[in-house]
This record gives sequence, C-alpha cells and structure tokens, in this order.
Amino acid sequence: MCGRFTQQRPTSDLAEIFDAEDRIGAPGGHFNIAPTNEAAVVVQRDERRAIAAYRWGLIPHWAKDAKIGNRMFNARAETVAISPAFRDAFRRRRCIVPVDSFYEWRRDEKVRQPFRIVRADGRPLAVAGLWSAWKDPSTEAVVRTFTIITGEPIDGVREIHDRMPIVLHEDAWPLWLDPALGDPGELQAMLTPFEGLDLDIYPVGSKVNNVRFDGPELIEPVVLAAGPPPSTDGRLPLG
Repeated sequence: MCGRFTQQRPTSDLAEIFDAEDRIGAPGGHFNIAPTNEAAVVVQRDERRAIAAYRWGLIPHWAKDAKIGNRMFNARAETVAISPAFRDAFRRRRCIVPVDSFYEWRRDEKVRQPFRIVRADGRPLAVAGLWSAWKDPSTEAVVRTFTIITGEPIDGVREIHDRMPIVLHEDAWPLWLDPALGDPGELQAMLTPFEGLDLDIYPVGSKVNNVRFDGPELIEPVVLAAGPPPSTDGRLPLG
C-alpha cells in the first residue's frame, strides 16, 4: 500500500527531469501528501508531456458519486487490468507520479512505526499511476484524479511492508505514457519490482500520521527505542 508521499521539489524541476511542460508552476515543499490531496503528475497531452495537478483517489468515469475516489488511491498491479474501477484507465489513461519519497508503516508490537523511503541518489521515484476525468453531475465540472499502482516490494522495503508503489525504469516512461499502447500484456510487463533500486530507508517521527502536519521536520530521522540500532546517520541497516 502507499498512503503518503512527498513532493518536495518545484514542478519546474520535475518538468526538466521528465522533459515535460510545467502547467502548474508550483513551488513544491509538500512532505505529507495524503489521499484526496492534489499532487503533481506527468501525463501525455497530444505530442507533449505535461506536469498537471490531479486529485489523489481515482474516480472512475462511470461513478455516480465522487466519494468512491476516497478508497481508490491504490490499484493492485496483479488485478489492475481486470478491475472494473481501473481497467479502462489502465488501457488508455496512464500517468507517472513523481515521488521524492514515500512512507510505509511497520507494526512493532502495538505501535505502527513510520519509515521514509527515498532514492539514495536523490532523484524522484517515477511511480506508475492511472488517471481519470469524471464529470460531476450536479455541477458539470470535470474532476481529474489519479491512483498509484502497487505491487511486490523489493529488498529493504520487504522488511517493513508487503507492498510498495511500482517504480518505472526510465526507458519505460515513453511507453507507459503512450495512450496508443493498449496491449495489457505489454503494460503488465512494466509492473514488476525494480530490483537493484538503491534506497535509503529510515524511521521518522509519528507526526507524519497526522495529515495536518506538512513540514520538513517530518522527514528527519529518529532513533528507535528498541529494535536494530540505527547507523551513524540515523538510517536503518538493511542487512
């Protein structure tokens, strides 16, 4: 599962990394994005990629009520091609969610301990996503939403949680974003664990549990009172 992530860098930087047009002009600085929040996504618009702001929690185009999106913030890689909520978007409306880091929780006895997971080289994680455009029947307004695809975790994350967001290899970005590519088998082949991805994983404080907090203090490492001792920089040894 992926229920929180960060987008710390400005969208102008994301536009450069993903060779896209910045249609938001946002400064970044988000350390606790949660479902129903808006976030930056990379979408294909005609012949050009764009950085756009969509709401997290996919509302299928056929939905009668927007509330369905509140629980559609993750799609399972194993069933995304056949799920009624996601199969149409999987074939035609895919996006990349640029994630500077994400959080997962490990249960230690009665306590759920949050961990931050970030690329060791500092680059954003290009997370596989889907998007949808839903028309509100009461206002006729079009609401654009997205979901994050999750799958099997890689080493390191596996010690914390049994799922993680699917991270796309850079050479897969053009194919994933191409709306003309609708072959489920070819798309499914991209939804595999990114083995060898070098990650830093370390415990953070419990403030991240509360969506009202959204500051840089959320990504500061903490020393756990019990369990494996942290390394000298506060990061959790991964073995």
